[in-house]
Amino acid sequence: MAKERQYAQSFGAEAAAYDAGRPGYPDDAVEWLLSQAATDDGARPDVVDVGAGTGKFTASLPARSASVVAVEPDALLRERLARNLPAVTAVEGTGERLPLGEDSADVVTYAQSWHWVDVEAASREAARVLRPGGVLALVWNVRDESVDWVHRLTEVIGASIADEYETVAPPVAEPLRRDAHAEFRWTNELDRPALHSLVTSRSSVIALDEPARAELLAGLDELLDTHPELAGLDRYPLPYLTRVTIARPI
Repeated sequence: MAKERQYAQSFGAEAAAYDAGRPGYPDDAVEWLLSQAATDDGARPDVVDVGAGTGKFTASLPARSASVVAVEPDALLRERLARNLPAVTAVEGTGERLPLGEDSADVVTYAQSWHWVDVEAASREAARVLRPGGVLALVWNVRDESVDWVHRLTEVIGASIADEYETVAPPVAEPLRRDAHAEFRWTNELDRPALHSLVTSRSSVIALDEPARAELLAGLDELLDTHPELAGLDRYPLPYLTRVTIARPI
């Protein structure tokens, strides 16, 4: 866990790469998860996005929500999020200690971040801030490795903590229980610099020394230049499954 915590706190060093390379999230996934929260009058929900990073998922929320609070512990990521999304309230905090009062949100979201938390503590905190009828939504973009070149990509860059996490039935703890799950297929098209940024923003790659990082990126370029599905392309269609799990207070 100590090593995972160290990785979780490393992203600020590559905030620009994170912003340039990480994918957004498909509209149908965002709309489905927000529809799971029941507000008394059918109004748009108040949403808290935890582990918001530079705002890749957060950006989908303002047009669909009454209010959005982005919680991010890393100051460099939080600063970039505030520049990207000035209408969003960006605050320092963690999943285990949310800077919010009880019954203050209809939806608490974790996009690409639940695998960093202490599940028991974060579950209690989410339940504390949720209003009656509110939901916790756990979201991951997962590369579709049924596609050969994507499988080879993982062989080149290695599996991350998120890649190895259980994203179909992710763990939650009392006083929450899993209630629903959905998957959404989509494709994110990247040019080579953006694909490099996607790779260099990974916590495991950030931790590498420069020779090891250069060797990894050379392997990535070799894959892009030689794989029969990719050779000659200047943009690369990277297929994803976006997995969303809904949990509710018991």
